[in-house]
Amino acid sequence: MQDKISRVAARMTMGALIALGLATAGAAKADDTVASNFKGRTVNMVIGYTVGGGYDLNARLLAKYLGKHIPGDPYVTPQNMPGAGSLKAAKYLFSIAPKDGTAIGTFGRSIPLEPLLGGGADFDARKLTWLGSITSDVSLCITWQTSKIKTTQDLMTKPVKLAGQGAGSDPDVFTNTLKNLFNPKIKLVTGYPGSNEAGLAMERGEVDGECGVSWSTVSITHPDWVKDHKIHILIQMALERHPQLQNVPLVFDFAKDDETKKVLKVIVASQTFARPFAAPPGMPADITAALRKAFVDTMNDKDFLAEADKLKLEVRPVSYQKIDELLADLYATPPDILAKAKAAVGGQM
Repeated sequence: MQDKISRVAARMTMGALIALGLATAGAAKADDTVASNFKGRTVNMVIGYTVGGGYDLNARLLAKYLGKHIPGDPYVTPQNMPGAGSLKAAKYLFSIAPKDGTAIGTFGRSIPLEPLLGGGADFDARKLTWLGSITSDVSLCITWQTSKIKTTQDLMTKPVKLAGQGAGSDPDVFTNTLKNLFNPKIKLVTGYPGSNEAGLAMERGEVDGECGVSWSTVSITHPDWVKDHKIHILIQMALERHPQLQNVPLVFDFAKDDETKKVLKVIVASQTFARPFAAPPGMPADITAALRKAFVDTMNDKDFLAEADKLKLEVRPVSYQKIDELLADLYATPPDILAKAKAAVGGQM
């Protein structure tokens, strides 16, 4: 009897080993397939803004290290595609870009909500293949040192001109939000290709400032603005205050009722995934998994982290799962709140 049990156990063990071998071989074959897809090829990193801004800086740093974590070691090439506040790049990824892993990109953090808020996007952002974000951030309302708008009270009561970049961009979304929810005397001067151009317009006096510029952009690309008190930081457009800006009010501080707070949540929640990266929808599962793993591996790459630290870039990664969950929550917002949020960012209240 014991011999029979031993023989059965041996057959079971052999079967398990064979199954393990087949699984391992299958995984190796899948890895080989992904590697062959990327080997000798170029992955285009589409950047929805001009050179030199915060999105561009983050994207170029990621492009430098991402390729070595993708099977097949492809080249990752930054490709600036500015237009309509980065909506052009988002539409390209959603509708035109190849779905084989050779196109990924970044665009304004507010763009995923544009289909809900009526800013000219006709796609479902939940269907994009999200890779993650390098960090979370807050957007600011700022004015230049020579502007007469020096306080939040000034912003809410005096005539002011603020720079915009196009429908769906943070500056346009947040400026319109203030105009329509709180009725200040704001004129939006839109059409600047990126934060660099908007910043120059502010310095030249074409506009008083900008509402929707990232704290990371200000602190990293224009540290002298903060150190030398060249700007007035008036409001934070985010769910929570940035640790370094505890004395600057949140936009929620001006909301007089719960409904307004719910409307604001829809509009500013995207600050949670400050520098989002995505690929087209409908990609093969193995390619999707490889790109997502490569993004995570890059976030833990010591050389990437060292260079980010040298550039004074914050690395507080947001996972693709968190982005998916946040979008699912926002897309489930009651229709009446969405209607008010839509009116606030671009329509009439």
